[in-house]
Amino acid sequence: MDGKVLCLLVLSWASLDAVAEICTGTNCHGGETGDPRPCAGAHCPSGRSSRPPRHHNPTVQGWAAQIVGSQYHTYPRAEAHLAVQTQRGRLGDSSGSWTRSSEASPPGCVDGDCTPKVPQQSNDTRDCKGLECRLPLRIRPKPRGRTCLGEGCAAGSEERAQFPPVHLSDRAAQFLGDFPEFGNPSPELGAAALGVQLTCDIKPGENEVPSEDALILHLQLAKGQEKLVDALRAQQVVIRDLQQKLADQQEALLSQQREILEQQRRMYEQMDVVKAQYGLLSDTVKQVSFQGLQGELQSYFESHLAGLQSQARSHLQKSYAVHKMDVDSKEMDVIGEARFPQPLLACPSTCGSDHFCDFQRDPPQCEKCTMCPPGFFLISQCSPTADRMCQDRDECLEIPNVCGEHVKCLNTPGGFRCLGASERQPVLGFCGHEYFYNQELQECQACSDCDGETVAVPCSAISDSVCSHVSDTRLSGSWAASVALPSARINKGQVFPGLQLNVQSKESSDLLSNAEGRVTFLHHGLVWMDHNFAIKHSCRNFLQVGMRLNVSQEEEGQDLSGVRIEQPDGKYFQGVSISSVVEVEPNHTISVLLRSPNQHCNQSKDIHVYDLNSPTFSLLWLSHDTGAVAMTAQMSLLAHYQTSYRPTFRMTAVSDPYMVSLTHDSRGVRFTESGVVKFVLQQALYSMGHTCIQEGFFLIAHTNRNSTGPSALQSFKTGVNYRDTSITLSGALRVEGGDTLSFEITSPTQCNIRYFGDGTGISMLSLMWIPSAVSAALTATVSKTGLPFGAVRNKPLFFQQISSDTEQVHLARSGEPNARKNFVFREKGTANIAINLKLIHSCNIIKLTLQRTAGLGPGRQVGPVAQQVSGTMPEGSEWASIGLRTSFQVQNGTAVYVTLDCLRGRVNQITDKEGTNISILWVAV
Repeated sequence: MDGKVLCLLVLSWASLDAVAEICTGTNCHGGETGDPRPCAGAHCPSGRSSRPPRHHNPTVQGWAAQIVGSQYHTYPRAEAHLAVQTQRGRLGDSSGSWTRSSEASPPGCVDGDCTPKVPQQSNDTRDCKGLECRLPLRIRPKPRGRTCLGEGCAAGSEERAQFPPVHLSDRAAQFLGDFPEFGNPSPELGAAALGVQLTCDIKPGENEVPSEDALILHLQLAKGQEKLVDALRAQQVVIRDLQQKLADQQEALLSQQREILEQQRRMYEQMDVVKAQYGLLSDTVKQVSFQGLQGELQSYFESHLAGLQSQARSHLQKSYAVHKMDVDSKEMDVIGEARFPQPLLACPSTCGSDHFCDFQRDPPQCEKCTMCPPGFFLISQCSPTADRMCQDRDECLEIPNVCGEHVKCLNTPGGFRCLGASERQPVLGFCGHEYFYNQELQECQACSDCDGETVAVPCSAISDSVCSHVSDTRLSGSWAASVALPSARINKGQVFPGLQLNVQSKESSDLLSNAEGRVTFLHHGLVWMDHNFAIKHSCRNFLQVGMRLNVSQEEEGQDLSGVRIEQPDGKYFQGVSISSVVEVEPNHTISVLLRSPNQHCNQSKDIHVYDLNSPTFSLLWLSHDTGAVAMTAQMSLLAHYQTSYRPTFRMTAVSDPYMVSLTHDSRGVRFTESGVVKFVLQQALYSMGHTCIQEGFFLIAHTNRNSTGPSALQSFKTGVNYRDTSITLSGALRVEGGDTLSFEITSPTQCNIRYFGDGTGISMLSLMWIPSAVSAALTATVSKTGLPFGAVRNKPLFFQQISSDTEQVHLARSGEPNARKNFVFREKGTANIAINLKLIHSCNIIKLTLQRTAGLGPGRQVGPVAQQVSGTMPEGSEWASIGLRTSFQVQNGTAVYVTLDCLRGRVNQITDKEGTNISILWVAV
């Protein structure tokens, strides 16, 4: 727009001066005759005043010079300025005096007849116009001669050839000079001279001058590019310095490793010398045949060798800065069984593979090799002439801050003691993973390993592991493990598209093997799996945790189930539980995955997993001899719903379609015979609307009997707005022949929900039907009275039973110990428990823990079976929820109860109706 206005002004000024044509020769008249043409020569009168030249430097021309300078080679500014000044001198002032200004006269001329000498400029604007001025001289068009008007044209033809006619661009420059408010300050005030002439076309929309903002933006871009280049160069220098430092550190590490290897070689040489000396002395003792002397020498050299080995271990510990070593048995065999394949001093018989000859006895006898107790590590293997050698672990040195920063640690055989710690801290898991608090010794002891035996009761915070023998005719079994993120330093996988979590456990079982973070099954059967996961993340989208079944290493795995964790921007922890059922065969492998839908998720910075004090992954194994049936179905997808949603199913797998089948409308599951059904439904959804946050969602399970559908179990999920999330419900119910099980998801009005489903199991129904002869189920809800509120720290919850009594498990009644708190098992078996709790709280961290007791006597031991953690309630939500699921072995008299713990806050209310329940499944062992 500025360019168009300027062109109009220039054209207006040009039209006003168009009548003034240039005249040269003898017939030119002065201002007295009214002739407007300027005069030059002998007939021109002298003494006419001329207007002083106006100095101008139009802003528009300055802008044009910047633009042309950024794209083309500009002509010298001095030449352009001289052309403008010369043209102004020829035009003169507007008062009618057309004599040439004194500034344009050549030096030394005092007569009016002097002929002006115009300097020849190679790039003068009078020789070109418009874009021609930008062309090089060799291709620029030659100037055309001026049309002569009046008499005497021939006489002054040479003079007139030196002055081309006034172009429109020159008049525009003169017009801008007459109006200084359109231009820059004059050269006398320190401004730059006019560098580029302004040419303007008559047609609108062409050669428009850009606005001042565009030019400023262009300058800022140029400066920004320079700064960016400087910053990149500085970063390159920093990267080169870091690479050099890393190379230096690697060189230092290699040199240290060389020194360690050299020290090891020297120690082995010394040990070889000791072995040779011992062999010579043994030969001498045999020749002398002094048994008493030989026994003393034997004891002396064994003690001497033990001292030498202790020195070697301490030396290696200082070199490596660790406190574990496992030396090859061939190197540590100092007795020399290669030289003496026969037992020394003639043991009664050759000892077995797991025995050694004990020379301390008189006469020597074969003894069984001892196992390293918990808290010790192996130094040398058992040999025919020596027992195993074990060394106590120093937990105070191996585990940094094992007792905290302000508590002193004291190493003890097989454990450690924290001096100054309160008695309450060990109960909360103060000793850490794979350790329990021994109340008699008042110290932390390592959990026992069940070598070749089944773990009947796993190690807890205050109780050791209980081992039991394996039964070949068992019907059920359980196994528990901890799941953790792999180390970010050694992990090569990414959260996108999938990161395998490490499933590790000290429990050994003949049902499966645990290696490389995976679980490999060894027998046929049906497996129900539960995983409690607590995480706080700052990823730019939701996360998804799921389970995958790998049939073989060559084939791609099958996703069994998945739960989405919404994005709370890293504000609080979220606790989710995921479950699934599958029929397994030998060599089938189960793994746990954590996924991100995009690459904007950093494992080391954006993901923080809460370290629970109990196993987070558990499974319930059922033999085919129980007659159980497993089924999985996927939900059919629909568009949008505003209120209730009854999903329809598409069956994907079933082990016996006669016992378990879908209804005619595919909205429910029908059972042919009575029994106990264990189920889980997981539905992924995307919600929109603020009412979703305030009221949340409910997932309800209905059991239909004779066309009636009472509400059996419910779960509550806190609502979100414009977020992906999941709602899930798991429980155990007793069903009769012909009963159906259906589900419904309710949401508040004005809350738009879209339900998702794909092949990753995010919208899946899994259930397992078990005959009543080998199973039992019990459901309960929290009691209306006695609920904890306020500052709650590890307080038990009281329940009221809502299902019928069973012979295998019941809730303690009035008059019994721990009435309405303990669930007591009356028969040995395998149990699975699912808990859902709906409450209002202001806690920063809230913990839900399932505790177990070994009996009802005064000396019972208590320990956590499973735990789940949740964080602060989302802003705008009225209610929150927390739940957990787990499987474990029970004995006759085993009791369990639930505790609630609130950190930095208070519990305001716990509902006893919708969204709060506990379901217990018992299966014979």
